[in-house]
Amino acid sequence: MSFQRTDGLVTLGKRTDRDAEPASSEPAATAHGPRVYVETYGCQMNVADTDMVTGLLTGSGYRTATSADDADVILINTCAVREKAEERVYNRARELAAHKKRRADVRLGIIGCMAEHLKASIFERAPYVDILGGPDSYRRLDAMITEARNRPADAGDPLVDVKLDKRETYEGLSGVAGGDGVSGFVTIQRGCDKCCTFCVVPLTRGRERGVAPREVLRQVRAYADAGYREVVLLGQTVNSYAWEDVTFAGLLRAVAQVDGIERIRFTSPYPVDFTADVIDVIANEPKVCQFVHLPLQSGSDAVLERMRRNYTVADFRAIVRDLRAAAPDVAMSSDILSGFCGETEEDHQQTLQLMEEVRFDSAFMFMYSERSGTFAARKLPDDVTEPVKKRRLREIIELQERISREAHQARVGKTERVLLHQPSKRNPDQLVGRTDGFKAVIVPRTTDEGVELAPGQFVDVVIERATMATLFGKVTAVR
Repeated sequence: MSFQRTDGLVTLGKRTDRDAEPASSEPAATAHGPRVYVETYGCQMNVADTDMVTGLLTGSGYRTATSADDADVILINTCAVREKAEERVYNRARELAAHKKRRADVRLGIIGCMAEHLKASIFERAPYVDILGGPDSYRRLDAMITEARNRPADAGDPLVDVKLDKRETYEGLSGVAGGDGVSGFVTIQRGCDKCCTFCVVPLTRGRERGVAPREVLRQVRAYADAGYREVVLLGQTVNSYAWEDVTFAGLLRAVAQVDGIERIRFTSPYPVDFTADVIDVIANEPKVCQFVHLPLQSGSDAVLERMRRNYTVADFRAIVRDLRAAAPDVAMSSDILSGFCGETEEDHQQTLQLMEEVRFDSAFMFMYSERSGTFAARKLPDDVTEPVKKRRLREIIELQERISREAHQARVGKTERVLLHQPSKRNPDQLVGRTDGFKAVIVPRTTDEGVELAPGQFVDVVIERATMATLFGKVTAVR
């Protein structure tokens, strides 16, 4: 199974066989199974789902396709949070449909959030799609693919399975087989109950439901047994996690006890539920990284209230203050949404001022786009003009780029512990890794002493230079 991780945002069906065996117990891929290629658009939740789908299909006998050119089945795992991401998927689906013209047995599927959100209109804009599968349909994906391959190429309407399942957490499955061998994703919570007025996630992924701690630990141990060095705990509002008497802080401490896992990350927390015990774990548990992604969205109380974010700017400042008091070297990133309904120039300036004050190491910055079905789309006028949205977003980006450049420059001369992840796309003689604070670091593949480095190794790196987004350095020790 091959997939392309595409940062559409960054950098975002029915199930009955609840007692299914873990993916690791399924048969290995055969030499004659259909070849599958998956592209992923969106956040880390989408990447985690692709890893899981990869494991499911590989375990059912599917083979690896190195590109769409070689595939019998092409799947696009999608995001619905931003209109721009949806348009990219439509454009890409149109390109990939050319493979169906070249070979009549090729089948094309759209899965994930966009399939659920736009189920009524996708086939109108993309009539060449054979399969639509929502984020709760993945256990049935093999059956859907088989049925689609057994139907004539011109069968008409696609096979559709987008029903949300309020109990589905994909217990018993794992992304080990589909991951990169270094950093594994463990989804500890699916869906969302926050219902921000601009957000489509509760509509596409359903209401919040947690994964049992024993299941989370089973998946973490599976990654450790497979040689992974890092796990990332995922949830739409990950720190809202609760299971009986287990809190998110308690779960972090339990995961830290798993031998073999050296780093623990999590995303994305919700400011309202950022409690003192979570801050204490970040500050005092060595395996939990000194990095927090804390979505702000706006620096204006009036805008936050219209968004129904349930916190104020003062609340956000207090979280940042407490975090930095407990963990002075903690790195922070955020989400900034520009041009939301009713946003005034004063609101925009307040956002810029708060960004300057907090000084996020990085941020994901977007222009508001109305999402059908949300409260904002139904009740709040999208009254900020396109030119004003673009100008405000440009100012936000320019400010953040300056702050990010300064934050990266401040690391020059320091020694960082780096986990190597993958070869550099630009230069095969270099490797890309991450610091504890999630900053990308590029190092030579071979040290001055002639030692060949590989993904999955920890190395000490003296940072020699920096750009706005990347650190460059020299390896001084291999751990």
